[in-house]
Amino acid sequence: MSLKHAFWGVVPAAGVGKRMGANIPKQYLPVSGKPVLQHTLERLLSVEALSAVVVALGLEDGFWPDLPFADNPRILVADGGKERADSVLSALNRLEGLASADDWVLVHDAARLCITRSDVLKLIEQLEHDPVGGILALPSSDTLKGVTDGIIVDTVDRNHVWRALTPQMFRYGSLHDALSSAAELGLTVTDEASALELKGHTPRIVEGRPDNIKITRPEDLSLAAFYLEQQCCE
Repeated sequence: MSLKHAFWGVVPAAGVGKRMGANIPKQYLPVSGKPVLQHTLERLLSVEALSAVVVALGLEDGFWPDLPFADNPRILVADGGKERADSVLSALNRLEGLASADDWVLVHDAARLCITRSDVLKLIEQLEHDPVGGILALPSSDTLKGVTDGIIVDTVDRNHVWRALTPQMFRYGSLHDALSSAAELGLTVTDEASALELKGHTPRIVEGRPDNIKITRPEDLSLAAFYLEQQCCE
């Protein structure tokens, strides 16, 4: 693959995962013999196009030094923030002087350990020449309901609804500007695409794999282990 611009990974990993009910952050919980974050970084580092991956860690993270990747030359570390957007912006600041404005940044959830190399390459190949960028996503297969105070108020047309996944891939300069603007205005953004949307941009959708799940609840750990085993057999 001939690439015109550099590609950088960003992994916000400062969360504590309250819904897991565990005594350690969810990114360090074991799945198939390895911490979640180790699986995630192994998958990302298998993509040769990524010059480096910046991991944004909690200020009191005492687990990171024990990971095999702590000293990897392609891993950079940044201070994480209170919210996801704060961590991503901190990681982008860590790339200052390394990344150019037109370079691409792929932001990936630490808890999406089943991301495949093929999906990352698919995202890069389809969006490399796009002026804005975009995200991996899945079309909704469920009937969706609009709900207010526990009462169904309408049925949403699922043909117009996609589930946002990661990585989400945008130009370094545009993403930094969008997240900085949202922070200055006190706006809450739950993913990078929404920050770009607030600036008037229209990100594209690239259909991803359904096994690109995010560890959110305890039962997700066994499901992730199953998917990892199945992927090894492909």
